[in-house]
Amino acid sequence: MVAKIKQVEILAIGVHPDDVELSCSGTLLKHKDLGYQFGILDLTLGELGTRGSAEIRTLEAMSAAEFMGAEFRHQLNLGDGFFQNEEKNILQIIPIIRAAQPKIVLANAIEDRHPDHARASRLIADACFLAGLHRIKTELNGQPQNAYRPSAIYNYTQDYYLPPDVVVDISEYMDKKLEAIRCFKSQFYNPNSSEPESAISGKEFFDEIIAKSRVSGRVIGGRFGESFTVNRPIGVHNLLMLQ
Repeated sequence: MVAKIKQVEILAIGVHPDDVELSCSGTLLKHKDLGYQFGILDLTLGELGTRGSAEIRTLEAMSAAEFMGAEFRHQLNLGDGFFQNEEKNILQIIPIIRAAQPKIVLANAIEDRHPDHARASRLIADACFLAGLHRIKTELNGQPQNAYRPSAIYNYTQDYYLPPDVVVDISEYMDKKLEAIRCFKSQFYNPNSSEPESAISGKEFFDEIIAKSRVSGRVIGGRFGESFTVNRPIGVHNLLMLQ
């Protein structure tokens, strides 16, 4: 039985718990205040993470979702590090897309240090497209579903710098973004931890998050920003609304 998936304007998908918080939580928080609703989908439980455990990260993920005001957070268990872009995995994602009916999907980076990120971006894109095909039959909690395809996918950037196609000004949300990230206490700096060091457990990691957001914000004349890439031209109704 899947917990109730509500209809939302934005569905943020991350392959690991904390991907969403690290990369696009400022955008979600901002759009929440603009009156839009969002949900979160984790594709794996992050069970291969250097620190913590799948059980701990799930508790942290749900705490972060509550803090940000998500309508729901659902977790799949596709296999951290070893999932593939294949039918059985796509057919687990499609029911969530069809139930949530988001206008836009935020997804993992198209290229990155962690191979899961780019692989997940392709898997998510394929699932979004195939969710719109009527001949693919799915159900959720025993209820048949109608075909549905989101209007657009925006891929957030992660470790690697990728030239952005869109930057969202999160200047007023940077502090709250950092609070959302800190919900994942097991993953970050803890001088009393006896667990191995990781790429994100160093004392300076939060300085790097802030610096990256400053770089993104600067290019659009803001203090802080979050960057996204897009695989198709972006349509607008009014050029004067762009920064």
